[in-house]
Amino acid sequence: MIILRTVKNISSLNIAASVLLFLAAILAAVVANSSLSPVYQDFLLQELHLRIGNFNLFSHGGHPLKMIEFINDCLMTVFFLAVGLEIKRELLVGELSSVRKAALPFIAACGGMVVPVVIYALSVASGTPETRGMAIPMATDIAFSLGVLSLLGKRVPLSLKIFLTAFAVVDDIGGILVIALFYSADVAYGYLIAAAVLYVFLYYMGKFGVTQKIFFLFFGVIIWYLFLQSGIHSTISGVILAFVIPARPRLDAGKYIERIRDIIGEFPVSKSDNIVLTNAQIATLKQVERASDYVISPLQSLEDNLHGAVSFVILPLFAFANAGVVFSGSGSIVGDVSIAVAAGLLLGKFLGIYLFTWLAVKSGVALMPAGMNWKNIAGVSLLGGIGFTVSLFIANLSFADEYPELLNQAKFGVLVGTVLAGVLGYVVLNWVLPEREK
Repeated sequence: MIILRTVKNISSLNIAASVLLFLAAILAAVVANSSLSPVYQDFLLQELHLRIGNFNLFSHGGHPLKMIEFINDCLMTVFFLAVGLEIKRELLVGELSSVRKAALPFIAACGGMVVPVVIYALSVASGTPETRGMAIPMATDIAFSLGVLSLLGKRVPLSLKIFLTAFAVVDDIGGILVIALFYSADVAYGYLIAAAVLYVFLYYMGKFGVTQKIFFLFFGVIIWYLFLQSGIHSTISGVILAFVIPARPRLDAGKYIERIRDIIGEFPVSKSDNIVLTNAQIATLKQVERASDYVISPLQSLEDNLHGAVSFVILPLFAFANAGVVFSGSGSIVGDVSIAVAAGLLLGKFLGIYLFTWLAVKSGVALMPAGMNWKNIAGVSLLGGIGFTVSLFIANLSFADEYPELLNQAKFGVLVGTVLAGVLGYVVLNWVLPEREK
């Protein structure tokens, strides 16, 4: 029953986070097209300082970060740290931990990345600035897509949820690689070498038994600053940091149970009507608390700690800062880029995920999981087109500095593609999934 309640709570959180993300995007579009637009733009261009003497942590190339840069380069590093922790967990013990488990979602994700890029490339003229956005429709927003799937409750087979989560994680890996390889400026290798030394240091400190999360996060901030100055996008530092955070707890479950039994056996007994604990009792209970901390690995603990901040603060703030599509002014919001992005998310994702899954199963490379069929795969393939967060992030990397009109088109395409994919995916799944037993 506890497990069922936990799953239910997670589903509710996914729905709440998705609704908040959607509302933040709508609010951004409304504000950007209202009389508050100048205030909105001033907010995004506000300079930030965190000074220690003459040193400003929030600076790049000697210039202070603006609010939009702080959100996209600093706060989104925390998001990518959370993504990295999830990827590491899936690779160690989850649905990507073996070739047999990973085969079908990996192949599906490859289709979901390749086909949208091809559709985008065919929709824009080659050799033009529009081609810089080819990677925009290749991403799937895990939280948003799972939030929509959670609306269908217990009607959704567990295997379908696992399939969606697994191919979305592979999508994230693909998106991270694209950001690292194609959206980096001139590289300053001195900063990267210093960051690499710190990564190696953290890795071996974890091997030697250091498990304090604050220790890894402190050096993570230093590494983030080094990446910010290096020319490699700073969010990549969060992903790599996740892979040097220990996944093993200090105590295994068996030793934990033994220690708890020993501690409880020595618990000082007092009168049953005494409502105030003695110092000895408090000290004993603190031993239980420390032992409980030791049995949870830093990786799992940090992933749990970050979930609320990422879902309910960072991502809504990111959406508010980046989803402000301007419907008036110079340039049209409907153009080659908006059409290419929307088509890539809606049509490309669906065709890529569904066809590559079909080929994998029919060729015998992978087996169809129990509870899944071609009808509900069609629905979840549509949900794969919910590309919101990472798609907006890549759109900013593609066009923000030089092509604001194309960025506006890209934002509109992401919003249209995401909404249509979410609505159609829900409608199809609501139609094909069995009704809940009463």
